Amino acid sequence: MAEARGKIALVTGAGTGVGRAASLALMNAGYTVVLAGRRLEMLEETSKLGGNVGNSLCVSADMTSPVSIAALFAKVSENYGRLDVLFNNAGMGAPPVNFEDLSLEHWQAVVNTNLTGPFLCTQHAFRIMKNQTPRGGRIINNGSISAHAPRPFSAAYTSTKHAITGLTKATNLDGRAYDISVGQIDIGNAATPMTDRMVAGVLQPDGRKIPEPRMDAKAVGDAVVYMASLPLDANVLFMTVMATKMPFVGRG
Repeated sequence: MAEARGKIALVTGAGTGVGRAASLALMNAGYTVVLAGRRLEMLEETSKLGGNVGNSLCVSADMTSPVSIAALFAKVSENYGRLDVLFNNAGMGAPPVNFEDLSLEHWQAVVNTNLTGPFLCTQHAFRIMKNQTPRGGRIINNGSISAHAPRPFSAAYTSTKHAITGLTKATNLDGRAYDISVGQIDIGNAATPMTDRMVAGVLQPDGRKIPEPRMDAKAVGDAVVYMASLPLDANVLFMTVMATKMPFVGRG
């Protein structure tokens, strides 16, 4: 594993859930972590939870705003002069309505956050990573199990997560020339506020509503650290981390 001390990581959506778990794991591993998200108070809470195990910088940023994203990366450059790891994690879903009733407004909101946001963040990361010394870095995209299979009434979210797979492959290829490695982590049923509804039961393809098993989000954070800590001549292109008994493998 590569030495993490002195390395700079940026996590989007760092205020809650998987983003918080990954940020804490990266801090614990010795990274200085830039915590990005819309709600500054939630980012500060993540920073406090990190205690003294690592440095952090909280930056309020809106992943649907190109200006806000540009300002975020400018702040990274100004404060640290380099970027070693980017975790494109921030995401959202649309209301679970019949496909034909999904509004263009909701569709575009999901696309802007889940696809255009990571596209812009990756562009900024490329510009920093290709010109820094030592050159290169690592980008990790949050793909989700929805990059493989949809849930009912999830066309917007599922489409963007499938698209993230294409972005991962294309940018990993384009990053080769600059020692930039790009990979994707596909997460299934991490125990976060976003999945609290699964405890009571969620809609299945056959129309039933049943509870689904979840896993500790720390497992995701540890996986992100593993991916981030590899030397740049090695890469986890795709990793799936999921609750063992969730209905994904098989016919469930």
